[in-house]
Amino acid sequence: MSQDDLRSARRPDPDPPMVQVADYVVDHRIDSAEAYDTARWVLLDSLACAMLATEFPECARHLGPVVPGAEMAGGVRIPGTVHELDPVQAAFAIGTQIRWLDFNDTWLAAEWGHPSDNLGTLLALGDYLSRQARREGRAPMTVRDLLGHAIKAHEIQGGYALLNAFNRVGLDHVILVRLASTAVATHMLGGTRGQIINAISNSWIDNGALRTYRHAPNTGPRKSWAAGDACRRAVIHALNAMKGETGYPSALSAPVWGFYDVAFGGQPFRFERPFGSYVMENILFKISHPAEFHAQTAVECALRLHPQVAPRLDQVERVVIETQQAGQRIIDKTGPLANYADRDHCLQYMVAVPLIFGQLEAGDYGDVRAADPRIDWLRKLMIVNENPDFTRDYLDPGKRFIGNAVQVFFSDGSRTERIAIDYPVGHRRRRQEGMPLLMAKCEAALRRCLPEDQVDHLMALARTPERLDALAMDDLMALCRAA
Repeated sequence: MSQDDLRSARRPDPDPPMVQVADYVVDHRIDSAEAYDTARWVLLDSLACAMLATEFPECARHLGPVVPGAEMAGGVRIPGTVHELDPVQAAFAIGTQIRWLDFNDTWLAAEWGHPSDNLGTLLALGDYLSRQARREGRAPMTVRDLLGHAIKAHEIQGGYALLNAFNRVGLDHVILVRLASTAVATHMLGGTRGQIINAISNSWIDNGALRTYRHAPNTGPRKSWAAGDACRRAVIHALNAMKGETGYPSALSAPVWGFYDVAFGGQPFRFERPFGSYVMENILFKISHPAEFHAQTAVECALRLHPQVAPRLDQVERVVIETQQAGQRIIDKTGPLANYADRDHCLQYMVAVPLIFGQLEAGDYGDVRAADPRIDWLRKLMIVNENPDFTRDYLDPGKRFIGNAVQVFFSDGSRTERIAIDYPVGHRRRRQEGMPLLMAKCEAALRRCLPEDQVDHLMALARTPERLDALAMDDLMALCRAA
């Protein structure tokens, strides 16, 4: 490209990827019953995760106003709390709640992520806009409306993740939460196609957070509020676009200064399929264990082996774990673990605890459990290998398996059977088995945080989808408010 081209101030047409997202958000009609059914489970699961997170002081300190006293009467209700916040800070709080325990839904491809992170934005705006509509004598948004928005947010985030590995350039996957939430939030606010493109362009200009807080030696709790931060930023971009903030049409493709050249090795985005409802239909749920998803089947394997291993723990010579390439790259971790965030991203820790104790719960990542010397002793005996078959099936778009295998060898030469599981209970292929467990997860979480009558009402709605879909969003958020 010539120097004259670089100096030209002529505004180009908007980059096609930004236009495609805006067209999808504005025009695409979701007609998949499976997508709506799955989105309903995503909503319930996300509320469960939000409720469970309120029990942890490290999370709870993030859930109030940005400065003391800055509550907003008539604002957004934060689930499981008494806070009412402006929609920007509410998006941060709810997004942080949903993601805190690493227990919400997951999408695994070239990029990894958690599409229900976007519900931080969607629930905040759903409550805010519905309460505003009632004050102005208009009909509020319904849960059915919210489910449609969630399907589209899932599709944008997951669609980009299929072939575009932001992790390969050191950027965190929450860049896609900000993208999806910005687009859908602007549409929820009544934005035009042009305003959505403007908002999206500003989202890309933000660049992305570095992944270093997810990896040794810097693993820390920012990974639990990073999605909330992306949700908050998305609402800001959407509100700014509605005020007339200008856009940047070649935010991606501008030579030298655009996202592709600055942050993506000069390469444009690639797409496997047009936007539809594929991501929501194939989303992965974390149902039984709050564990990084590449380890979910390893935890299931370890739980099956617990009865054979626990009585002979002092005889263990080595533990062989087979995993996918992505799992080995992200969560194969040796040495001291500094905090709970370090532990819930360590494959060896997530296998050791169920082998020893026959369980893996959120509290097992805390300092009290981690102080048990048997955990680190067992971690030192573990060998982690990539299984090429697991990697191949992980990348196959028709399978999207997340396989692991575990086998324990003893000092007398004996060994356990090799337990291998291709896909966890939260996989699409195990929906019939998994959804009753997900409903139980939801009810148990709600009963730990809310009055009995509210939970009874919520679960009655959950069991009758047509009633839940017809519920106004502000009524749903009122039911989720702590007494």
